[in-house]
Formats: sequence, structure tokens, C-alpha cells
Amino acid sequence: MLKVLNTLTNQKEEFKPLTPGIVNMYVCGPTVYNYIHIGNARSAIAFDTIRRYLELRGYTVNYISNFTDVDDKLINEAKEENSTVPAIADKYIAAFYEDTDALNIERATVNPRASHNIPEIIDFIQILEKKGYAYAVDGDVYYRTRKFKHYGELSGQNINELEQGASQHVTAEETARKEDPLDFALWKAAKPGEISWDSPWGQGRPGWHIECSVMSIKYLGATFDIHGGGQDLEFPHHENEIAQSEAATGHTFARYWLHNGFVTIGDDDEKMSKSLGNFVLARDLIKETDPQAVRFLMATTQYRRPIRYSQASLQDAKNNLERLRTAWTNLNYRFQSAEAGNSAAVDKQADTIQTAFFTAMDDDFNAQNGMTHVYELAKLINTYVENDVVRMGTLEHLRGLLRDLAGVFGIAFAKTGELLDADVEKLLDERIAARKAKDFARSDAIRDQLAGEGIILEDTPQGTRWHRK
Repeated sequence: MLKVLNTLTNQKEEFKPLTPGIVNMYVCGPTVYNYIHIGNARSAIAFDTIRRYLELRGYTVNYISNFTDVDDKLINEAKEENSTVPAIADKYIAAFYEDTDALNIERATVNPRASHNIPEIIDFIQILEKKGYAYAVDGDVYYRTRKFKHYGELSGQNINELEQGASQHVTAEETARKEDPLDFALWKAAKPGEISWDSPWGQGRPGWHIECSVMSIKYLGATFDIHGGGQDLEFPHHENEIAQSEAATGHTFARYWLHNGFVTIGDDDEKMSKSLGNFVLARDLIKETDPQAVRFLMATTQYRRPIRYSQASLQDAKNNLERLRTAWTNLNYRFQSAEAGNSAAVDKQADTIQTAFFTAMDDDFNAQNGMTHVYELAKLINTYVENDVVRMGTLEHLRGLLRDLAGVFGIAFAKTGELLDADVEKLLDERIAARKAKDFARSDAIRDQLAGEGIILEDTPQGTRWHRK
């Protein structure tokens, strides 16, 4: 039974999607004004891991994650680069895909953009106006926060104790126009030269919060299963989403709220962020090291827990990833000499490990405990392949299980022993013959040639093993 810690209730609850077998899931995406740092990547990796586990469990996951492509940050960046807001957005959306593809993050079912949903946003705001939850002032439109009775429940805050400026993107001039300092902007009047659209309130653009309500409801319905994002979005962003969405539709917005922890850095475990200047860009790191190791570091910590980034933690991830790759290589090597049939006792051990893995991950996607069982599977593989006789059916069972369980964390193994083309096969045979003839110069030359093809050879007492870089 899968249980998740619902931020809204602060309790672990049994997960039951509205439609059996289908999970509708919305995760807040990036504001595309710059390259993502590994703190941003952590959220994408955390919810990709959750998605992969749900898919392994047999669910069809409709995964929606937005791009905020209209915002003060984009406007400022466009001025800085002497460009336009759409061009800046296109540039950094392309970069986002490059970085997340390298980290083996599955692409969303849909990545909607705020600028592509302006008519829907305007319609949504008009509904709130008609219901008395929104009011216009000089081309701006604000949400009456106190009118929504459940405001503050997600983040556990008392509305009467909140300070003004709760919506973050606020100036003194804007505060003076509001009926209440806690009210937040749904629509912003355009300043001269800013990107804008026609609206019933004049030229303007959406506020920050409204886009996620509109796009999640557009693609997933008034009520959907999971809403995710970083802990820093609980308040005010997600709180405001709930207020405006439930006021507009009259229905529960999201049934389960999941929030990932931060990436911290330094001796003080400071949150990594662009505003603090203590960030590491994902694209820089994956140029310097194995992207799978970066992914491994992020994915194998339970999503709610913070991750302390350091060279030491990254090296630990590399070492643990190599343990699994070694098991994969050893396993594939033994297919060459496997006999027909199965080893019933080993199959049973593997099935027991799989059950334990599911039990661990069913506890709010506990990746750390889940990984202990993946390591246990790797140990079983390494022990089994040392036997004089191994069975083809058991090797296939072990390989499929390792691929599936490790795949939850985004680990993709090279298909060693399966994709050798005829030319490489010929070179391997030629090298074996050269070694038998003691023509070590030719043997070494073939090794170097294969290394150039990305194939590493290991000469062992049992024969030559190989794996891809």
C-alpha cells in the first residue's frame, strides 16, 4: 500500500488516485530566465523519480510541468541581453531540455507556457471577479485573500499573523493600491515597453501564481491527484494557487501535496540559490563529471530530505553507482556461458528483494531504504555469477530486475554484451588469436582501437570481459 506524506494534512495518507490506474500530477517548473542550478534540478529529479516509481507500479502518469516565461526576471534579463522576453524564454527552455535530458529526466507529458495560455488566464480571472474574489485597480487585478476561508492551511499559517508583502513580488506603490496588504496580483498592468497582452483591464500580463492554477486545471481537471514542487513554494505560491483555484471552481484543487527538500552547500548547510550566489549550474557540473552520478546523488535521497552537495557526496555517488555498473557488467558477461533453465533458489531471493524494495518505496517514496535493496540485488548478482554453472532464465530475471529497480532512480545501464556489431566482434576474435600467438603488440593495438569505440576490455582468468565507458 503506497502512502505519501501530504503537506496539506501533515500526515501520511494512503494514496488513491481519482481514476484507478491513472495518476494526474502537476509539478511547478522553472522560471526560464537563466540556466538551472543543481538545486533547481533536484526538484525535477525528485518528481521524475516519483513518476518512474508510479509507472513501475503500473500507473499511467499524466505529468504536467510548466515554464514560467512571463515574469519580471525575464523582462530584466531581456533588457540585459538586449533581446526580447520570448527569445530569452526560448533560449533557456532549450537549455533546460539539454540539461534535464543529460540527467535522464523523462520529459513531461506537457510543458505548458504561461504566454501560450493568456486567453485562459483572462477567462479565469474574470470568473474570480464575478464571484467577488478579485478586483481591478488601475489596470491591475488583485485577489481578495481574506475572502478565502482556508487560506494558510497548506503552510500552517494564521492569516491574521501574516505580514504584508506575502505575495513576494510587491512594491510600496502596489501595496498602496490594494484593499488589503495580503492581497496578491492576478494581472499586472504593463509598464512602457514591457511585453503585454490586451485584456478587459488594459494592456498587461499575468501575475506569478495564476498561471499554475489555469494550466493545471486545463490539462488535469478541477481536481487532480498530486501537486508537487520545492518546499520554498509552499508559501505563498501554492497557498495562492489553492485560494484562487478553489474559489473559481468550487472544488478541491489537488488531493495530495508533495514538497521536495533543498540542496544545501557549505559548512553552514546554506540553501543553494541564485539570489545567494552559492549555486552550481547543472550544465557546468555535468560537463565536469558523469551526469548519471549527479542524478544518482539527487535521486537516492528521500525527496523531502535536504541534500548536502559537496565533492565528497558526489564522489560517494560515483562509487555507489560504479557498484551497480559492475554488477551489470558481471551479469551480462555470464550470458556467454549460461545454460538453459532457472536457479529456483536465486529467483526466489531476487523476488524477496523486489518485494522489500516495493515496501520501502511505498513508504512515501523512501529512496534511501529502497536503494539498500538495490545494493542487495547487486550483491546477489555478483555472488551468483561466480558459480561454475549459471542459468539463462535466472540471468534474464536478475537483469530485468536490476534494470527496473535501478531505473526508478534514473540509472540507465549500457547494454553490454548485446550491441556488439560485426566489426567489433571480429576485432575481439582477432585479439584473442593474437594473444594466443603471443603477438602482444597487435593485442594492445586492438585494445586501443576498441577503447576508441568506447569499449573497455578487462582480461580476467575466466576470459576477456568488456564494458562501455
